Amino acid sequence: MTEGTISAAEVGDTLTRLEQEGEIAADYLEGLLDIADLDGDIDMDVEADRAAVSIISESGSRDLQKLVGRDGEVLEALQELTRLAVHRETGDRSRLMLDIAGFRARKRKELAELGAKAANEVKSTGEPVKMDPMTPFERKVVHDAVAAAGLRSESEGEEPQRFVVVLPA
Repeated sequence: MTEGTISAAEVGDTLTRLEQEGEIAADYLEGLLDIADLDGDIDMDVEADRAAVSIISESGSRDLQKLVGRDGEVLEALQELTRLAVHRETGDRSRLMLDIAGFRARKRKELAELGAKAANEVKSTGEPVKMDPMTPFERKVVHDAVAAAGLRSESEGEEPQRFVVVLPA
């Protein structure tokens, strides 16, 4: 095997590790749901190179909105707590992504459209476009949308005022 190539065993080990992260996160989140007396089902997946865990509810997501909070603030905090729970069990830093009641999925779609719109503006004017401050998750989605449109982008500023600048080609 040449340097830089990944063996099937390494891919399997990574998948197993990410699945383990998902299992640990699901157990932790089920405990939180029980404590909060909220109904929700846990869905686990592996997306790209990270575990993805979602809390969904058949009975409507009104109760779960409490876990999302205003503009996802509670969701972000729960994601960090869940990552810490995984870290405590595995000893490894987790990049796990948490979604509750489809909030992140909807936000991802909106942000991808926003990034594509900014890219189109840059293409037509030739001038850079500075966007509003965003969370790291939001910036990543916008960077991906800008790259898909064939342009480049950079993050500037300091948290929590860090923002994306879309640049001409």
